Amino acid sequence: MANEPEKQQRSAVAHADENDEKPIPETQIKETDYSRPTNPNDIDLRAGEVHNLDQAALFLHEHNFTQSDLQTLLQDEQAQKKIRRRVDWVLMPLLCGTYMLQYIDKQTLSYSAVFDLFESTGTTKGQYSWLASIFYFGYLVSEWPASYLAQHFPTARVVSLFVLAWGALLMLTAACQNFAGLAVCRFFLGCCEALVTPTFMLFVGQFYTRKEQPARAGMFYCFNGVGSSVGGILFYAVGQEQGFAVWRAIFILCGGVTVVWGVILLYYLPNNIMTAKRFTPEEKALLIARTQQNQTGIYNPVIKLSQVREALLDPQCWILFFFVLLNETVNGGIANFGKLIVKGLSGGDALLTTAYGIPQGALQVFFVFTGPFLASKFKNIRTLIMILYLLPTIAGTALFWQLPHTPSNTKGLLVSYYIIGSYVASLVLALQLPATNVGGYTKRVTATAFVFLGYCAGNIIGPHAFLAAEAPVYETGCKVCMACA
Repeated sequence: MANEPEKQQRSAVAHADENDEKPIPETQIKETDYSRPTNPNDIDLRAGEVHNLDQAALFLHEHNFTQSDLQTLLQDEQAQKKIRRRVDWVLMPLLCGTYMLQYIDKQTLSYSAVFDLFESTGTTKGQYSWLASIFYFGYLVSEWPASYLAQHFPTARVVSLFVLAWGALLMLTAACQNFAGLAVCRFFLGCCEALVTPTFMLFVGQFYTRKEQPARAGMFYCFNGVGSSVGGILFYAVGQEQGFAVWRAIFILCGGVTVVWGVILLYYLPNNIMTAKRFTPEEKALLIARTQQNQTGIYNPVIKLSQVREALLDPQCWILFFFVLLNETVNGGIANFGKLIVKGLSGGDALLTTAYGIPQGALQVFFVFTGPFLASKFKNIRTLIMILYLLPTIAGTALFWQLPHTPSNTKGLLVSYYIIGSYVASLVLALQLPATNVGGYTKRVTATAFVFLGYCAGNIIGPHAFLAAEAPVYETGCKVCMACA
């Protein structure tokens, strides 16, 4: 029979209230503490009634896993390596593939501008800046509702449906005849894509330990660069089209592929550790035990207003908000006007512009991989890496601005343009910080969404610094990028 101290411990866990932040005698259990590492002898949930624990705690209770069992699982290094490889093969291809398609789909507008979008729809370059910004107005409007849906309903199902919707909207965009139609489609595209990056950061935070997270986040973000290169090759081929508007073919092709991918996600992307179909209960328990070491909670569908308030008052969240705001002001200009900048260097040749864009994607893969990789290899240097990877952006922008734009300097100007993209590595690390440094599932979701408000605002501001009258150098855009970096 259980002795008296054990009974007291179980009773304390069973009656823990989500709003009670006072220590409980002996165990000191809070509402989310069961998703955190504890002494293996502290808690045993095999007996008693359980309230207000997160889904991981309920899973362990239902399958009769104690903290002592979890500690035993963690001592098996080979099992940990095996489960990490399993997660890499089950989860990462889905995240990477989605991110590649998302980047290609985002770039459909800029590639279309290189070909025949302006002539076919009567859109001006001033209106083009607004098309770039309108996407992020949709992103901004959808950010909080999308985060709520992702927490309140099965996360993977919500993501899959959003992917299907954005693929359908891409194909619908091909039917637009003017700026107004394009603007409406761009707005709703932003609404659909708003969910992807925040939820992917949460997936990584849930399935991997704190040390493993930067490299995994960097891995799927690398596929922005892969998407840039693949998009360049793909659109170079589409650009050979005769007798049909090239920009319409781009949107139809990208939308169709995205719809197919959305169906794949619907069947294979796991909602969370506890409901993942490809893992045994023992493997799920090991994943939970590994994630407990992050001390951030695992999954809880209940929205806790106290944690929302705490996130909005956290100085760390505000610092990240302003960092991402400035970083994405750079991105808003470079990502949307980059192809037009390169078109100026290629003498107006649309096909040559797409070819010049391929190396830029490869270099972006290098930046995004090495930044998070270095951050995962050494302790407490993430913020230093974030600063370091802004330096090539400043140098590249200064060179592009000051070098004479003559045919003899084309190669140097291209290299300057290519290295500007190093800032993306800093963004990856910044976006991962809420998932790794914030405890409490609701607080983490709120902090992630708040940081993405800065992401949206920066991308809305950035395109308007690139004035059509200043093409192809865009002096104002260069100044803004250097100031923000």
